Amino acid sequence: MSYDRLTADNAALLLIDHQTGLSNGVQDQSLPEYMTAVAALVKLAKAYNLPTVITTSAADGPNGPVLPIVTQTLPEAPVVHRPGEINAWHNPEFVDAVRKTGRKKLLLAGVSTEVCVAFAALSAIKEGYDVYAVIDASGTWNKLVQEVAVTRMAQAGVKPITWVAVGAELQGDWRSPTGHALGAVMGEHLPFYGNLIGSYLATKGA
Repeated sequence: MSYDRLTADNAALLLIDHQTGLSNGVQDQSLPEYMTAVAALVKLAKAYNLPTVITTSAADGPNGPVLPIVTQTLPEAPVVHRPGEINAWHNPEFVDAVRKTGRKKLLLAGVSTEVCVAFAALSAIKEGYDVYAVIDASGTWNKLVQEVAVTRMAQAGVKPITWVAVGAELQGDWRSPTGHALGAVMGEHLPFYGNLIGSYLATKGA
């Protein structure tokens, strides 16, 4: 295993079935925690200008439309509506959109972790991509299912990661121009960091 970090120039984001109906079934973490992680992840994608591909399953049925925070934050991202494929990687339009990003490092998140995330991640690994599963911006029906899914993916070479780690790794150095954007996302969606910024500003009399 070698370490080749995520950067704004080598990574793309894939969002799989972050839909209003499906999201109601997330129980491996609280819904506010899940929604916070999804919101933070898409804001990071915007801040670092990551190519993003969104896909849905049965969006005109009980699974529901894409979460508004996703489409409002990333209005230019293509949305692939799968007509029936459970594994997004079995949909040619989705795979073509991923290939068009030109990126070999893929950040994946979705609902559910053991199906929508795991199946696509395993398929992408097989095709030679370096895959990172953003676990806190994904969700499933209970904690045991999440743990089994993470273990299965990790055994195949998928790297589990969280949205904060994604942001920090993309940033690399606080002195880079995107440092303020990362600080803003962390301050908004990571309570202790918001308090940290507030304390710092208080010491400066701001």
